[in-house]
Order: sequence, then C-alpha cells, then structure tokens
Amino acid sequence: MQRVAGALMGALIGDALALGCHWYYDLAELRQECGPWITDYLTPRPGRYHGGLLAGDLSQTGLLLVMLMESLIHCAGYEEDDFTHRLDTELFPQLDGTPMQGPGGYTNQSIREAWRKRVSEKRPWGACAGDADTTEGAERAIAIAAFFALQPKKMAEAACSNIILTQRDPAIVAMSVAFNAVLSQLISGVFLTPQMGTRLMAQATSGVLPFHQVTQGHLHPPQGTEKIQAGQFSSPDALLTAGYAALAAADPDIIIEPAWKVSLVYGMPCAIYHQLPGAYYLASRFREDYESAVLHAINGGGQNMSRAMLTGALVGAQVGLEGIPHRFITGLRDSQQYLALASEMEQCAGLNAKLR
Repeated sequence: MQRVAGALMGALIGDALALGCHWYYDLAELRQECGPWITDYLTPRPGRYHGGLLAGDLSQTGLLLVMLMESLIHCAGYEEDDFTHRLDTELFPQLDGTPMQGPGGYTNQSIREAWRKRVSEKRPWGACAGDADTTEGAERAIAIAAFFALQPKKMAEAACSNIILTQRDPAIVAMSVAFNAVLSQLISGVFLTPQMGTRLMAQATSGVLPFHQVTQGHLHPPQGTEKIQAGQFSSPDALLTAGYAALAAADPDIIIEPAWKVSLVYGMPCAIYHQLPGAYYLASRFREDYESAVLHAINGGGQNMSRAMLTGALVGAQVGLEGIPHRFITGLRDSQQYLALASEMEQCAGLNAKLR
C-alpha cells in the first residue's frame, strides 16, 4: 500500500495545505479571509505568516522534513553528523534569528533557539537545544519513523537523538518520540484504534521503547523494586494518548461536530500537548479518509499547520499513497521531487525490514 510514502507525502501535503491559512486564532477572520470551508492550497495573504510564498509551497518545517529524508537516504540510515552538517551549511546561513525570515517564510522557536546557540554563541551540537514545547521535533522525525518503521527500538533511538538537537524538555521529547512510535505502528499495517496504547505499552514493557514502566498491566502497581535505566523517559503516559483519543473518536456518547471543532476541545495553540490529541482524534475518526482528516485539521484554525502535518502523516500511513487524493499531490509544488524521495524512502524501509 506504500504506507511509507503515504506517511511522508501525507505530512508534506498537510503542511502545504495549511500554509495559506496558518495561525488564524480568530475563526471569524479565518472564514472571512479564506472562505467558509478551505478545500485546497492557498497563497498566503500579504502581511501574514509565510507572506511571499505561493499556494502549494512548503513551510520551513516541511523543508526540514525533506532535508532529513535526503540525509537518511544518503547515509542509508540516521547519521547525526550528516544532518547537522546540512543544518550548518544549508539552513542556518539563511537565518538571522528573527521569526519572519528564512526558507518557508517563518522560522519556529526551536530552530531560532538552536541557530542562536550554534551560530551566535558557537556552541557544539548537543548544547543547542531550547525550551520550546512545540511539535517541530516530532514533525521532523516523521522521516525517521518512516525509515525505521519495522524497527521500533532503532526508530526510537534515532528519533530521540534527532529531536534533542533542538528540544530539551524531557516531557516534550517523550511526547515527540511517542508520536513517531504511533506512526511507525501505522506504517507497519495496524490502524489507529483504542488498542494502540496497549500495543505501545507492550513494547515499553519488553524494552523496545525507552519508556520506564511505573505500573504493570492495566495500570496496576509494579511488583518489587524497578531499576530505571539511563536514558529512559520517566513515564509511559505519552504512549497512551493516541489510544484514548481513538477511544473518544469511537465512543458514540462523545460527539465533536463538526470534527474541525477538535481544535476547540483540545486547544488551538502550538504546544504539543494541544496538538497531539487533536491529530490522534482526527486520524482515528477519519483513518480511511485522508481528505476529511486534513481538511478538518486545517479548518480548525490556530496552529493548523502542525495539526494538519501530524494528522496527514498518521492518515497517510493508514491509507497509503494511493489513498491520498491526486489533486493534493499535483497541487504540491515540486511534488515530483518529493514523490521520488518518498519512493526511495519506501525502498530503504523495505531493505531495513529485511536486515532486522
């Protein structure tokens, strides 16, 4: 079903679809300027975020995802030195530390912080992460989840290594790695159902995922004394969020109508703890309908770019590349380049599965 390509293209399309209607926290203003229901790529209005770009362009977050895809393919795996060299030579020379500048028309907080520490303060990589509580690390690591989809331990290690380049809060890193653990499961062929939490907790119990077990099965107290291994996340709770969101989507007594109002239920802001539940909910409710999932993500306003990118990856993984409407692919600028990269990633992921 080309699930790897579906996840990658699903993420890039979600990113680009939100470019022209990004960061409208006043929903009346969003409807007035972008129409009552956004259905396609839009050119950002002058004076707003990403001004000067065209309909179908990627934001900087999307471009960073592409950069990591290229690095993974070039190195036949995750090599931190190669990726950071690309940041040093391809991205950072185009930044000046201010938000409304740089490729993609806007530079997010975590990247600005890393630029300041790396370029202005001359710090080494490993000492450039900041305190942003946003989703940039999770979004970038979509490439790693796709590449190592059938190797969850290697995926978690590589994703964590990449995410902590720019974000240092352990809770934010845990949620970011957990998102990509969910995505890897979907690429491997399962669907986002209420059982997802149980599946991921089993991997934590076996040591495949780096989450310390503070409880036993069904959240019962642990038996005996547990030794925490260095480098493990302190709590497995981030692994449970997707299952609970899927349970909400399946429960007939929980009604969010229309579905775009998920942004009002879980929150419109940028923080990852607002973004992930909404993305998980939409990706479960519309797990066989990519178009509905991303359009409801976009029309909810606020930080709809992250919501659409995360949702797009999750649903793209479930429907495969063929489940993404063709008009979204053709409307994405440079889509043939991205399709070629996604195809190479698909082949690499298949090879990695054989080498486990």
